[in-house]
Amino acid sequence: MRRLILFRHAKSDWSEAGQDDHDRTLAPRGRRVAGPMGAWLAGRGFRPDLVLCSTARRARATWDLARAAFTPAPKARFEPGIYMASPDALVELTRSAPADVQTLMIVGHNPGLEQFVEMLAPKGDPEARRTLSEKFPTAAIAVVDFPIDDWASVKQASGRLDRFVTPKTLGLGEA
Repeated sequence: MRRLILFRHAKSDWSEAGQDDHDRTLAPRGRRVAGPMGAWLAGRGFRPDLVLCSTARRARATWDLARAAFTPAPKARFEPGIYMASPDALVELTRSAPADVQTLMIVGHNPGLEQFVEMLAPKGDPEARRTLSEKFPTAAIAVVDFPIDDWASVKQASGRLDRFVTPKTLGLGEA
């Protein structure tokens, strides 16, 4: 079995007019929830063997706050291709994960992450599916399990949505 954790970056700051989208940082409420979302993952044993994180400033900041929940911190690689990635690009990135990685995390963006999880896991936990159908808000986490032996076998509808949590469902308010 392989497990994929999709973590959307936390709420970003839009206060600087004209700022390049890639350079936006986290808003105060994004900084408030990123760490507890990481703690939720760690507390349930969802420890990634490898984290692939967008190079966007808000995604890096989200991972920096979330990784504090893991001791030692999982290995992370910053991937420019995650920023604005299509679902197909995310499939290719996932398929390229090293063979020794059982649990992979991608820290990225919408609409790509939401479309990606919908493509990979049209079935799964009913409550998780219902919550996901509403939206994939900032700082949300989807956990998708695959009954496969290697990442190269990931394809459309090959996964099962195990969990989908948001800051709101964890009582942290909006992110």
